[in-house]
Amino acid sequence: MSISHLLEDFGAYARGTPISLTDVSLEEQRLEAFEKGYQAGWDDSVKAQSDDTRHITADFARNLQELSFTYHEAHAAALNSLEPLLRQMVEVVLPKIARETLGTRLIEVLEGLARTQGPEPIELVTAPANVTALEGILSDNPAMPMSIIEEASLADGQVFIRFGTNEHEIDLAQVLEGLDLAVTGFFEENRKEIA
Repeated sequence: MSISHLLEDFGAYARGTPISLTDVSLEEQRLEAFEKGYQAGWDDSVKAQSDDTRHITADFARNLQELSFTYHEAHAAALNSLEPLLRQMVEVVLPKIARETLGTRLIEVLEGLARTQGPEPIELVTAPANVTALEGILSDNPAMPMSIIEEASLADGQVFIRFGTNEHEIDLAQVLEGLDLAVTGFFEENRKEIA
């Protein structure tokens, strides 16, 4: 069985049968072609705009990520360069300053206690390394009755002040140890955040 009945016969056109187009149908075809062309141009323009927007958004995101990465690198480099300085300050400079200011801190505490405790005798219990420095301070301040007691179990920079039954402690070594732990913790936390 043949399928020729399903297909359109273009033979009439090939034989020269004239096709008649009226002015109205010609104008409709022109309008339809214009609309198709206009729609195709519009679609291309929208696609180009969308592609440009996606491209700009992707570039912006990449630049932002690079900037963020650069900031974190700079921050890490700055902290890494500060670490040796801070460690040296905690290990070398601050202990020296602490030893030099032990007397000043002790005088401040003693004056405050003398105002609140009255004229009771004062005992200063300290490490043998601090005795000479404390004797020099006490000789400058003869108004307070004080005695110095050496205690070998105490560390350098550690002083206990006894007013009768009350006791106060000045422990510069503990303060320095706390500073060292704080610096170490700070840099360890920053390394975790960067990683």
